[in-house]
Amino acid sequence: MVSLFVVGAVVALGALGTLVVAVAIGMGGGDVGHLAALLLPAAVATVAVLLLGDRLLSHASLRYRFLSVGAIAALVSLGNLAVLVALMSVSSHDATLMAALLVYSVGTGVAAALVASRSARRALDRLERTARELAGGDLHARAGALGAGPELDQLGHTLDHMASRLERSIARERESEARRRDLVTAVSHDLRTPLAGLRAMVEAIDDGVVDDAPTLRRYAAEMRVAVESLTHLVDDLFELVQLDAGAIEAETKRARLAEVMQSALAACEGQAIEKGLSVEAHADGAADYLTSPRLVRVLQNLLQNAIRHTPADGSVRMEARRFDEGIELIVEDTGEGIAADALEHVFEPFWRADAARSGSGSGLGLALAKRIVEALGGEIRAQSSPSSGARFAVLLPASSPTRT
Repeated sequence: MVSLFVVGAVVALGALGTLVVAVAIGMGGGDVGHLAALLLPAAVATVAVLLLGDRLLSHASLRYRFLSVGAIAALVSLGNLAVLVALMSVSSHDATLMAALLVYSVGTGVAAALVASRSARRALDRLERTARELAGGDLHARAGALGAGPELDQLGHTLDHMASRLERSIARERESEARRRDLVTAVSHDLRTPLAGLRAMVEAIDDGVVDDAPTLRRYAAEMRVAVESLTHLVDDLFELVQLDAGAIEAETKRARLAEVMQSALAACEGQAIEKGLSVEAHADGAADYLTSPRLVRVLQNLLQNAIRHTPADGSVRMEARRFDEGIELIVEDTGEGIAADALEHVFEPFWRADAARSGSGSGLGLALAKRIVEALGGEIRAQSSPSSGARFAVLLPASSPTRT
């Protein structure tokens, strides 16, 4: 509803403008005073009519509002003419002529209102249809260019922008839900094997099928391996869930890249020594780069993967290079390599190219590495060919998104 103050202010400005024009055209003081006396009741009547019209038209369509504006303006003009004829010496001929001109202006105003409301109505219909389609699940619906003035065009642009963001959000949610389903399926599959083995060994011991000391020791060792495998799997799953919850974006710690590389190397040193492999590491000017401590897990997973699939006579190398845009971390080996058609799947949870590349890992190492690197604003790439080793490259921007 329009406030009384706003309506009164607009009408008062109109009356003041009329008096200014009267003075400008040379009206005498008495005539100006007389005109002011006539304008006072006219202004009061105009305010009353406008407030009443606003109340009556609050639920009317846009077209009727436009028509009402023209009609109210014409009625006010006719009323002013009637007062002028009654209080001043105006001939009936002149009054009739002015009334005819006002009637014509009414027709002109109505026609202009119809034309103006038509484009606005079309724009509003399109906005309503688009909103209804979006509500019905059609996320591709867009209002497009309306051509009905800047206000409605901006409203259409805002609606389309909202629809685009909603479409992207729902697409991400569906993709995330699909990943969760795949993850649950894969976890169930990977849990079944060690649990089945543990159950069989426990039942054999409990039922007395196995009671000699050597077999019991062998069963205990196998059970320890199965429990460790389950522990690694649960730990990796927990970290994967943390990454989905945005833990990296909220962390505040930073670490020098040299320390990160040394920590990752230390975690894998025992595995390399046991297999008789030599692992080289070079920072090459990137030692002071500050990054998230979680990068230790990325390099550790890449090194473990390289060591696991490299024979005893092979080698593993980790190197960091600094560029203007950021840094590149490389982990490469001289192992069995990965087939070209398998490279696009290596970062999928629990995916393995073949039985030869399956091992004691949880199957989540490369998936975790990819999630961490992407959360840091970087990307990870894999290059390889069978029997020529594998090369993993991590590209990180010059400034890490972690908070200081």
